[in-house]
Amino acid sequence: MKTFRIDILPRRLHFKQPAGTSRGVLTTRPVWYVRITRPGTERPDLLDELCGLSSRAFPETGWGECAPLPGLSCDDRPDYEDTLRKACTAMEENGCIPFEMLRDYPSICFGLETALQNFRAGGGWRLWDSDFARGQAGITTNGLIWMGTFEEMYARIEEKMRVGFRCIKLKIGAIDFERELALLAFIRQHFTPEQVELRVDANGAFSPENAREKLERLAVFTLHSIEQPIRAGQWEAMARLCRTSPIPIALDEELIGVNERSRKSELLDTIRPQYIILKPSLHGGIAGAEEWTDLARERGIGSWVTSALESNVGLNAIAQWCATRCPVMPQGLGTGLLFTDNIDSPLAMKGEKLWFNL
Repeated sequence: MKTFRIDILPRRLHFKQPAGTSRGVLTTRPVWYVRITRPGTERPDLLDELCGLSSRAFPETGWGECAPLPGLSCDDRPDYEDTLRKACTAMEENGCIPFEMLRDYPSICFGLETALQNFRAGGGWRLWDSDFARGQAGITTNGLIWMGTFEEMYARIEEKMRVGFRCIKLKIGAIDFERELALLAFIRQHFTPEQVELRVDANGAFSPENAREKLERLAVFTLHSIEQPIRAGQWEAMARLCRTSPIPIALDEELIGVNERSRKSELLDTIRPQYIILKPSLHGGIAGAEEWTDLARERGIGSWVTSALESNVGLNAIAQWCATRCPVMPQGLGTGLLFTDNIDSPLAMKGEKLWFNL
């Protein structure tokens, strides 16, 4: 007899505003929700139940989100839905997640891992027990400033600081570098490094030839870190930057598609970054992200957790897992307000902190 029944609900979510990424601008994104129940259990319609999560909890039900990021995820492939269905069938028959089948499909792994955790936790919105999941503590986050025109980014920076964020992250490389420097200068004219911590994400916009010069110009603003200064795949060039950069370097896109443990070790030993950014739906699911964390910790490399434009189902799972890590530095978790057709959840931002209010 099958241990689980797994249903799949494909949807397409619509961004409230176009979302700029390192691979272009998104107005929609595909998502496949998975629901785990016991065989033979009578359930409401899939969409009705998913939307109803905000107002009532269905016992012994686990929801997960499988959502590759178009143009960026290593599992953004034509066979994605077919692989998802095969993985669900295998899980129904064997009672466990087929991790080897999903090594190159991190967002499927993430969706099934978190659905199973949700199922085992009894359903509803809680997945792991923590002060965060009990509503007793919030998770400090960085205020993300999206790519845009100078005027748009300027206004967003002012709004984040008005709300009370003490850590601001700017995506750079989309507009003229001199104007981006002017944005950073604006912040530093009003707030010291002790008052506001600054992070920047270049999304690989610099070339190996000009990266060092740009890092030196950025360093005058006393930045916490810069994510992915040059595009992924240039290990030796990135290693040289990490050895000589006046700003600590964090790897993000560099980790995508590096799914074997031995290859992960090789990357970290070669590049030796100061930080890595963990995105479970891009970097191997929860199991893969924890493997990255363990390998990084062994080498004295720091890390923090970031969401990757998930809906509230995925964001909730990432936030609850993040809380189990007892984070100290600000995390890169989203706000849950990206989509016009999101699922209502107990997640809420209060100032710079994300809270779970169930």
